[in-house]
Amino acid sequence: MKLLCLGGLIFALEMWGASGLLNFGDCKSLVHELLSPGTIQALRGLPWIVNISEKQAPGSVIHIFSFNCSCPPTVELDSVNPPSSFFNQPSFSGYYTQYLAKVTLSSAARLDAQQVNHYQLNLKLTCMGKKWNLPLSVEVFKAHDHPICLGRVFSTAGDKVQVLETVEPQSLIYVVLLRRGLTGFKMMLTSPRDAGSFSINELGQVLTPSQGLIGSAYKHFLLKILVTDGQGSSCQGTLTVEVLPNPSNKVSFRIQFQTFNISEDLEAGRMVGQVQANGSRVRYEITEPVPCPLYSISSVDGLIRTTAPLDLGRNPGAAVTEIQVMAYDPFQPSISAQLSVTINVLPTNTWAPRCTPALLVTQVPETIPVGSILMTLACSDPDSSSSTFHYQLRHHNETKSNHSFRLHGPVLEVNSALDYDSSAPSVQYRATILVTDSGQPPQTSEVPVLVTVTPVNEYAPICPSHTFRVREDAPHGTLIGTVLGSDRDYPPNSIEYHISDSSGNFYIDPRSGKLHLLASLDYEKEKTYMLVIFLTDRDQEQDSTHHRSGSCTITIEVQNVNDYAPECEPPFQEITISSAPSVNAEVTRLMCSDRDRPEQAPGAFSFTIVGGNSNGRFYMRDNILFHDVFSFQSNGLLDSHTYELLVRVADNGPTLPLFSTTAVVIVHVIPWMTTVPTASTKPPMVSSPTPLLVTRIEDYWAPEAWFVVVLTVTGVLLFTILGWLLCRWPGRMALSQQTHGQSSQTLLLDSTRRNENSTGDLRKKKNDETSSILSLQQFDGRAQDPAAQEHGAGSEANLNSMGKSCFKKLVAVLFWKWVRYIKGIQADSFPCPSHTLMTPYFPPAPPFLFSYHPRPP
Repeated sequence: MKLLCLGGLIFALEMWGASGLLNFGDCKSLVHELLSPGTIQALRGLPWIVNISEKQAPGSVIHIFSFNCSCPPTVELDSVNPPSSFFNQPSFSGYYTQYLAKVTLSSAARLDAQQVNHYQLNLKLTCMGKKWNLPLSVEVFKAHDHPICLGRVFSTAGDKVQVLETVEPQSLIYVVLLRRGLTGFKMMLTSPRDAGSFSINELGQVLTPSQGLIGSAYKHFLLKILVTDGQGSSCQGTLTVEVLPNPSNKVSFRIQFQTFNISEDLEAGRMVGQVQANGSRVRYEITEPVPCPLYSISSVDGLIRTTAPLDLGRNPGAAVTEIQVMAYDPFQPSISAQLSVTINVLPTNTWAPRCTPALLVTQVPETIPVGSILMTLACSDPDSSSSTFHYQLRHHNETKSNHSFRLHGPVLEVNSALDYDSSAPSVQYRATILVTDSGQPPQTSEVPVLVTVTPVNEYAPICPSHTFRVREDAPHGTLIGTVLGSDRDYPPNSIEYHISDSSGNFYIDPRSGKLHLLASLDYEKEKTYMLVIFLTDRDQEQDSTHHRSGSCTITIEVQNVNDYAPECEPPFQEITISSAPSVNAEVTRLMCSDRDRPEQAPGAFSFTIVGGNSNGRFYMRDNILFHDVFSFQSNGLLDSHTYELLVRVADNGPTLPLFSTTAVVIVHVIPWMTTVPTASTKPPMVSSPTPLLVTRIEDYWAPEAWFVVVLTVTGVLLFTILGWLLCRWPGRMALSQQTHGQSSQTLLLDSTRRNENSTGDLRKKKNDETSSILSLQQFDGRAQDPAAQEHGAGSEANLNSMGKSCFKKLVAVLFWKWVRYIKGIQADSFPCPSHTLMTPYFPPAPPFLFSYHPRPP
């Protein structure tokens, strides 16, 4: 029946192709449902199992299978597990609906059963838009070990067969496949006792029990098949037999007639409806008309689908179609039922509305007023001039309830404020206007809307007033703080900073707003600086010349640092008092102040007598100097008449370190004749004179270590060059004296050589002539004394020796003096800051000049 329907479809395709009504793509919609039953029938036995030898040559065909497809199919190798490049993509050929495909080995195939003996291939078949996965198992065996058993029954999962319980006894239900040419083999069933009384003969045919399978419905029998050959090889397979019950139920429809109403615009392959019959294992097919050009039915679930477009304008007869559907039992085809199905195709609204403009792309400033009109649509319906339209606005990138746009009929308006600053950087609004007509079924057109909001510089930048604190001893470049400006326009940090500082003590980074110190600060001169910071925004509007500015006041407070020592006025006092027998008598008051804290009281300092207070006659209380009772008795403790008191005055801040100064108070004591002697019983002690403490501050030069090294290396190089010049000078003087007679010597040499060449017979006297020539070379036309000449050569050698000796001594003395001088510089680099009369102090001696007198010969 299906073949007849398929043949009718092919005939219809050929006829319609001549008239141009259908194209090749209509094949997919016409026979979409006809592929599934035929393909499933042709691709039986899945999954496939193939046994090949490891010596199989590249390009060999390892599997061939056939299938049916009404349109050109595609077959591809989807995956290989484990991954391998040993297999080619499947190739296929066919005529009309019958196709034959084969799988071959690639040119890179190098099979090795010892490494991999199993490949799992997954083939993908695509036909009419549907896809099937075709599993293929490839078993690789060694070249010398051919398998004796073939087929899926000997695979790991085994094979399965279904039989009815009404099957005749000793009926054939399965055949075991063996290797061709195998002889002397034996086959037997090694199943347990509960597996029934199935049997297998020498041809590999599995037979049902002799007593039949009545009463064994819904049971599963697991049969173990063992095959052995005469060489000791064997294989074992598994066969599962499922017994199905007797189909005693009848197939029937609940109703005799069924009607479906569908729309004209229903695409090919879409579902029309479903019919259902009572019974188990029911299959469906269309019996009238055959072939059926517009509809098909699924044999499994009874779904009716379209196979071609339902265009009533081209095919008015498709408005009403009556078909006969038969439901039957595939095991007993005689058990069947018929159903009349009527399919009514209703005309539909084909064309969607057409609107102008079809697309809106525009830019608006963020200050556009609410209610402004962005677009007015003008729409029409090709199906009907009297059609009405319904407008709907769909927002894409907005989640808020108060949307940015609204529709009043075909008019698009601004619904809420379009704030660029709060939406940036997402400043594009996307929406779609849906226009639906009043036809059946309703058709809808979409009008895309893209609105870009441009920025407007609305607000001036601002910064809060702030107070920064900085120490007066802060170094140049110190970061004082950061001015945090803000702008309600986007981007918020696009601000330039400028400063109005007439003193030039501060600098602000134009981009970051960081405030730095440029000059030294003095708390005593200026405690507070008021700076005005100007802010200017940028890049906040399409017009780059439009800017807004603002300002704020920044206060910089200088923190006081203890950098001055106390000062006493006067720093030196000389007082004369009498030695009256009074206790705790005031001598004087020290008036001191501190430039770091001018408001500090004179008594707030720390006063300590550090020298000159012999016998402890004086003491300090705050800034007041008191004295105790003096003693001038000859038989008692003898006090001095003059005291040179050194008072250390230390401040108390405001920060560390603390500074101090020394005030000098000279007290002259006039003895009082009636002075009461002290009550001390100690023997009189003569106090040693107290040394006077004098502080002297000297300026000294303390070069760094690298300078000393450079100076030393430079001096050594200078002395070396000077010595080299002195050594070369005597030789040059002697050479200059010899150049005077070179011309006469040349003439004598030429004359001698000519005489030597002309007298060839006197070669035996060569030594004498050579000696005479050497003697002539010293002759310059003047009388010469040989003794004086020898004395002159010796004098020249003595002069060179004496010069070298003098140079060596000179370099040694200069180097030693230079080292002494360098050590003196290094010693001066760490002098004592103060020297007292108690400690001798010897300042470093300056470099001294020296003279050198050579020893007389």
